[in-house]
Amino acid sequence: MSPRYAIYALPGAVAPDPLRRLAEAWIGRTVEGRTVEGRTTDDRGLGGLTDPAATPAVTPAGWTRDELDAITVDARRYGFHATLKAPFRLADGITADDLDDRVAQLAADLAPAVVPRIGLRLIDGFYALTAGDPAPGLHALADAVVRTLDDLRAPLTDADRARRHPERLSARQRELLDAWGYPYVFDEFLPHLTLTDRIAEPDRPRVSAALAEHFEGQLDRDVAVDALCVFVEPAPGSPFVLRSVHPLRGLLPHGPLDRAAGPFHHDPDLLDDNLLDVNPLTPPEPAAAGDREGEA
Repeated sequence: MSPRYAIYALPGAVAPDPLRRLAEAWIGRTVEGRTVEGRTTDDRGLGGLTDPAATPAVTPAGWTRDELDAITVDARRYGFHATLKAPFRLADGITADDLDDRVAQLAADLAPAVVPRIGLRLIDGFYALTAGDPAPGLHALADAVVRTLDDLRAPLTDADRARRHPERLSARQRELLDAWGYPYVFDEFLPHLTLTDRIAEPDRPRVSAALAEHFEGQLDRDVAVDALCVFVEPAPGSPFVLRSVHPLRGLLPHGPLDRAAGPFHHDPDLLDDNLLDVNPLTPPEPAAAGDREGEA
């Protein structure tokens, strides 16, 4: 099976950001493939050789590392990121170097963006970092990445489509899935950086309290998105790892796109409909946002 690639936003990709180190310590793996215990990971995500440069281990008060690992299985496999273009296989005749070249060209034209007033939220049962205010620049960036690079994507197979559970999607989301390979783009885009897997309702107060403590001092501030990052899944089920970083150097909010493809869509009101503040004492109910963290 051929590798899959994804285009992600990664805080601290160019200019260092302590949020990334905290998040990687929480989920248990760096995007380069090191575990927080200081071990490199093999293609199954298992620990290997020691690495003194790895992110330090973290255990929230009252938790064991095994407990934390148990609620971050999928988050750890995908790595800390915000999805711009969800995982895809390359079209026939396209190489990974071709992808890197195209992403670099696009990044040279596009302006950096921000995640404004980043905060902890519960989305459909999983916890993530999201924008606290509307983020039109980030939406425009994601729109540009999806549209401009789509000719590099292989069509979805029947198995790929089934994996997205189209029966759970709205008619609009199925339309986007069939057209763009992913149901949560354009007007359905909800930028987020996943921190946990789905959490059972009785466990949410404990998890939200641990997250609030862990990220104290890093919330309610703007976080820069200063690069387009190419990630790769070398084999099915293996961890996604950072392949290349392409700084955003341009001034254009959208880039050199084919305007005939149609207008960009982003709805700032989506924030109010889908995002809920985390209160460690009173856990929020999950938003009906679909299976957004399931990028498999």
